[in-house]
Amino acid sequence: MTAVKTARTTASVNRFLKTITDERRRADCLAVLRIMKRVTRTDPAMWGTSIVGFGSYRYRYASGREGDWPITGFSPRKQALTVYVMTGFKRYPQLMEKLGKHSTGSSCLYIKHLEDVDLVVLEDLIRESVHHLKETYG
Repeated sequence: MTAVKTARTTASVNRFLKTITDERRRADCLAVLRIMKRVTRTDPAMWGTSIVGFGSYRYRYASGREGDWPITGFSPRKQALTVYVMTGFKRYPQLMEKLGKHSTGSSCLYIKHLEDVDLVVLEDLIRESVHHLKETYG
């Protein structure tokens, strides 16, 4: 079985965030960092070279593949700030409707500019997802 490419590291989150050259994106990341710290009550850690993650859970697929992944996190990608909502979005239709301008992948929430979304709704979405993961995975 192949090794997981993205694993928790000991790299400095603060040092990573200081490398974000786009001031607006860096400010957005710092705001999401504060939200996630408040929701998870944990300190962030680097996962791989570009994901800031909070907490962790162990997943196991029906295929037998398993690994660890952050309960929630974000990454300052070039095209958009990516927020990881590991439970996906189907269980939160009311929140997604109120969130504001965004797009999604299976568990990725893409936000071009944080000012385009309602931060209270974003925090609620992260809180609900974190709560569900903790109940499901312990």
